Amino acid sequence: MSLLNPGDTFPDLTVTLPGSETLDLPGAFAGHFGVVLFYRGAWCPYCNAQLRAFQRSLDKLADLDTKVVAVSVDDEATTKETIGKHGLRFPVGHSADARAYAEATGAFVNEDPLYLQSTGFLLDPQGRVLVSVYSSGAIGRLVPEDVAGMIRYMREHA
Repeated sequence: MSLLNPGDTFPDLTVTLPGSETLDLPGAFAGHFGVVLFYRGAWCPYCNAQLRAFQRSLDKLADLDTKVVAVSVDDEATTKETIGKHGLRFPVGHSADARAYAEATGAFVNEDPLYLQSTGFLLDPQGRVLVSVYSSGAIGRLVPEDVAGMIRYMREHA
């Protein structure tokens, strides 16, 4: 397990969405900036705040040609509740294999109960990592204002 650094190609991951749909990363973002959020679960107040913040910023991020996806180990029913509770309009995956995601991305894992610690990635339109934010606990996570600022900076200095 190694951390993803700027310039690394994001690994192929399949995110299971409610209703048995899947989303293949990083391909689902092809040609767009992408934000990938691993969140601890519906029980985590910090994660809920992060999901709400990205929802509030969704239109601003769309104006910057940025797509967002979040995923956790929560089951499908819990994930549907989370989507409904916060009115999330970006894809939210469920039932993530914490160890497989950690192996692919370097994310930290909590063993008991088993879940992924908060991890965030900003990807360029080619699927390469621009920024990776790894947390080993409840705090420390990617925020939409930083994502928007980074993309604006990159465009101004392209």
